[in-house]
Amino acid sequence: MHKKYSADIGIIGGTGIYTAELFGIDKKVKVYTPYGQPSDLINIGEFGARRIAFIPRHGRGHTIPPHRINNRANIWALRELGVTRIIAPSAVGSLRHEYKPGEIAIPDQFIDFTKKREYTFYDGGEICHVSVADPFCNDLRNIAIQCATKLKNIAHPRVTYLCIEGPRFSTKAESRLFREAFGSDIIGMTLVPECVLAREAEICYVSLSTITDYDVWSESPVNSKDIIEQLSKNVQSTRDLITEMIPLIPNERTRCSCGRALAESLL
Repeated sequence: MHKKYSADIGIIGGTGIYTAELFGIDKKVKVYTPYGQPSDLINIGEFGARRIAFIPRHGRGHTIPPHRINNRANIWALRELGVTRIIAPSAVGSLRHEYKPGEIAIPDQFIDFTKKREYTFYDGGEICHVSVADPFCNDLRNIAIQCATKLKNIAHPRVTYLCIEGPRFSTKAESRLFREAFGSDIIGMTLVPECVLAREAEICYVSLSTITDYDVWSESPVNSKDIIEQLSKNVQSTRDLITEMIPLIPNERTRCSCGRALAESLL
């Protein structure tokens, strides 16, 4: 634990959500980790009665590409501050006609197509085979679904996220493969290994994946300009969802097993 600062809920801001203006910021904290520097200083603040730690996944100004994010440092730093829950908004493309730009996906599964990332805290000495059969916290997912319904957002609760290495977008052949052969619903570049490391750290984790475009299977070439335009429209709904969720997150973790993820994982 950090000697001076603490928080119980972490927010890893994704594309379009770079600052913590939602919260009364007390401090910007530099946390040292065995894995190098996190993406940025961590903002510590309050929302209601909850202490919040916010870090922009891509750094301030979106300077870190997805394949260069130091996920191990980010998750380690949040755990060092005492974080036990992570809410992780991100931007994704759609692999389904019925999942439309502007809507929100709350994944319950992922398929990993990344290639060269640091996937674990356990590189040797102590061996860990953590279970990610259900990779997201069901309690946080249920809260997110409940809040999205209240806000009348269109949110998809049973979604498979296909994570690619990036930073390039998919070819049409790849996009069709991910959609037709693998049965994936959305595609992005940042979920893995972020959510896996959170599980190893015994932190509850939920992804709020905001849909910005149809991937290239739809014969509509994807480009960054169109994504940014849609993203700016999605930001407010994501912020509203997060602020609705935070007061409903219980102090104690009695409705999930995330806090005991290592009980039968270490050899």
